[in-house]
Amino acid sequence: MSKKIYVGNLSFRTTESDITQAFSGYGAVESVSIITDRDTGRSKGFGFVEMADHADADKAINALNGTELGGRNLTVNEARPMVKRDNFGGNGRRRF
Repeated sequence: MSKKIYVGNLSFRTTESDITQAFSGYGAVESVSIITDRDTGRSKGFGFVEMADHADADKAINALNGTELGGRNLTVNEARPMVKRDNFGGNGRRRF
């Protein structure tokens, strides 16, 4: 099973190709996805990389965390499982 890596502090101009190029120096990249705002389509400034080999993924995390890409210092770490949140926002109370 592949390892999922969180990549944060991305420039809005950074492309999936830029990220693939940065990570492929450490091993096979299975997929790259930059998260975008559903209304505007603009990057939210973070994304995910999946790498096939866990050791290669760990090397990439250690080597790329804090390095510069597109004028920004990247935050790179192992992705944590997504936490389900309610759809109400704020204090969790429904507004009618």
